[in-house]
Amino acid sequence: MIVMKTTQDKVLSVLQAVSGIVERRHTLPILANVLIRKTGSSLQFTTSDLEIQIRTTAELDGDSGNFTATVGARKLIDILRTMPADQTVVLESNQNKVILKGGKSKFTLQTMPSEDFPLVQESPGFGPVFSVPQKTLKDLLGQVAFAMAVHDIRYYLNGILFVAEGKQLSLVATDGHRLAFASALLDVEVPRQEVILPRKTVIEMQRLLSDVEGVIEMQFANNQAKFSFGGMEFVTKLVEGKFPDYNRVIPKNHKNRITLGRLSLLATLQRTAILTSDKFKGVRLNIEPGTLRVASNNAEQEEAVDELDIDYAGDSIEIGFNVTYLIDALSNMDQEMVNLELSDGNSSALFTVPENATFKYVVMPMRI
Repeated sequence: MIVMKTTQDKVLSVLQAVSGIVERRHTLPILANVLIRKTGSSLQFTTSDLEIQIRTTAELDGDSGNFTATVGARKLIDILRTMPADQTVVLESNQNKVILKGGKSKFTLQTMPSEDFPLVQESPGFGPVFSVPQKTLKDLLGQVAFAMAVHDIRYYLNGILFVAEGKQLSLVATDGHRLAFASALLDVEVPRQEVILPRKTVIEMQRLLSDVEGVIEMQFANNQAKFSFGGMEFVTKLVEGKFPDYNRVIPKNHKNRITLGRLSLLATLQRTAILTSDKFKGVRLNIEPGTLRVASNNAEQEEAVDELDIDYAGDSIEIGFNVTYLIDALSNMDQEMVNLELSDGNSSALFTVPENATFKYVVMPMRI
């Protein structure tokens, strides 16, 4: 039977949407496959890595009828990528194989039984559904994801904290040296829910969410989260553990505040970062009335110094930072101006956006 008959660009975009979580090497070979299920004229594509499951449905012509099999996801994508976007491609079933044709090309691929494909068991206890625009969630993730830990022994830091309460959705990420907080308003009131999404889920969500019109619906259970958007259904395991109390980490009432152009500060930091050593990414900030001086040096006794004129009349402060932490935050913002709030040279610094309480970034100082 003809499972589907469509153009290369249509089927490739559907496969790429679900295949981000597929590992090339896996202890279970079937997890390298995509589960294709045809019911009538509707095709459902499902992938899983045992912790995350992504499913999407598409109408891709072909014979009406039922069909189900699993095929190597990366092989399909690699073959399709070599074909022109407007090429008509046909997928036919033939006993325990499928045949992919396009132009004069023909590929015969092995399948594995669909009943062996390990679908994620969905939790029976999901909370209420609530939604935000896709663009809003994409922006929130972009503002905090860079601060997630990577392979930290404190496994609860390898992800993002989602807190939904009342009409507010807040996202928090920290790796113990810095913390990013961003929030947005919801259309409806929701009971308090607090979950930690794993790092891999966050990266995949960032890849899939778009800036187009449309909402993403969310539901949380004790050990799972479920997202529905753009014809896709995304189910993921949650990270268990207690996330640090971020409210205690975010400093209040710093007495010294400087308002700076974000791009000019970013450029200054990027220039001085060139002469930091690979292991030791430290820069010194000397803040005095009217001037912000940024300096760095390395083991070869080279030094970089840069200055910015600032509107500031507070205390003189010398403070050291890992320059990567500052560049990460400024690169992931799109506002023109930022506030830098400080108490002294030994306390954490707070970056905020003027007239906007929805973003906060805390970074610990380092000794230089």
